[in-house]
Amino acid sequence: MTSRARSDRPSPSQHQILETLQARLEYTFQNPALLTQALTHRSFSSDHYERLEFLGDSVLNLAVANLLYKQLGTLPEGDLSRVRANLVKQDTLHHLAVELGLSGILRLGEGEMNSGGQKRPSILADALEAVLGAVYLDAGYQVADALVQRIFSKVEVNPEMQAVGKDAKTELQEWLQARKFKLPIYRVVGTLGAAHKQTFDVECEVPELARCERGIGGSRRAGEQAAAAAMLQVIKDNGLK
Repeated sequence: MTSRARSDRPSPSQHQILETLQARLEYTFQNPALLTQALTHRSFSSDHYERLEFLGDSVLNLAVANLLYKQLGTLPEGDLSRVRANLVKQDTLHHLAVELGLSGILRLGEGEMNSGGQKRPSILADALEAVLGAVYLDAGYQVADALVQRIFSKVEVNPEMQAVGKDAKTELQEWLQARKFKLPIYRVVGTLGAAHKQTFDVECEVPELARCERGIGGSRRAGEQAAAAAMLQVIKDNGLK
């Protein structure tokens, strides 16, 4: 007896859920399949959100930079970078994703669902970025930027946020920018474990140093932070600071 493949087409109830989310986003998709994909974890389907998340991460960073440039225009570049890092970190994105109700509509595999994946901060933050990537593909940057402005309208933005302790990625970025080097390149080079309990092997490359360092974490962000920390350690060990 063969098992029937799971359909990726939204059921009537799922369609209503997607309509509700679009109302919260104040945006209606021309291609609803993009939104469905943005809400689909790899444990549910091979047509999952990770490529959209990659795209949404870049859209988010540019849109938040635009927001800060307008609101905190007198702040120096380094301080602006630190404020942005605090705005796009996992904790903030997780909170915003919960406010939008993403935790109740993510499409997760049974193992991920049973392990509490619908409440996991890393998954919710990734899904929010994927939604932004989906909007970008559906309607372009201007619409995606406007959505970011709306989503972040209730988030307090002030210069004091730059004083919060730096994470490894921010510290590495500032070190590179101070020397007019290109920004680091992060790549996921592998994943380990079951879909509901994965670890991410991430590579950090700094072309001007001709170095690649790797780090492992329970999410893509955590892996990037670990890789950045490894690169900072190399810089320190070689007396480059």
